[in-house]
Amino acid sequence: MLRWLLASLAALVLLSALIVGSLRWVDPPTTAFMLQHQWSSRPAIGTIPVNHEWVPRQQISAHAALAMIAAEDQRFLDHRGFDFRSIRAAIDEYRDGGRLRGASTLSQQVAKNVFLWPERSLTRKVTEAYLTVLIEALWPKERILEVYLNVAQFGPNVYGVGAASRIYFDKPAAELTAGEAALLAAVLPGPVRYRVAAPSDYVRARQAWIERQMGYLGGTGFLQEVWDTAP
Repeated sequence: MLRWLLASLAALVLLSALIVGSLRWVDPPTTAFMLQHQWSSRPAIGTIPVNHEWVPRQQISAHAALAMIAAEDQRFLDHRGFDFRSIRAAIDEYRDGGRLRGASTLSQQVAKNVFLWPERSLTRKVTEAYLTVLIEALWPKERILEVYLNVAQFGPNVYGVGAASRIYFDKPAAELTAGEAALLAAVLPGPVRYRVAAPSDYVRARQAWIERQMGYLGGTGFLQEVWDTAP
């Protein structure tokens, strides 16, 4: 029995490594979140189509890449999947009476969006951590960022910066300005609740904050080692 369990575990590890490793070169045709969106459509109104189109890194504005880092994970280029400094800060803030906020990195969000489900549970968090380790080990940073930009949700049924740029700004992702990229990033805390097309005062304030952070990071030059597109 022990041999069987160990063999099964080894096979599972090998299979998951092969799947994750292959996505370093193969663009995922869909994600767990997109599939869940389709499955959760109400029968009375039919399936709500997913708006998504894959855009290669070379055709995405560097402003978009920088805005997501500025908004979600400013230590993205330095950590190996987990930002323990942000985790400690979130815990300290909660102990001091603040709300419990997330400290997920872009790598963790890629693991969750591509492979897992949105509900919080210990099983999902452990699986997410394991997949994050694989992603960081098998993908370069530019691939992690490219996949994130293509799978992040920017509206109730809008996934990826390509579809978001076309729907909200009527332009390709390569032409996104710093302000437009910051506006997309501003809705990421709740892409169903907050709207790019009708931004609330909160979204506008967050957009302005993200633009300031983009400047503090050094502008698109901050990404010169991992993002080879024109600003």
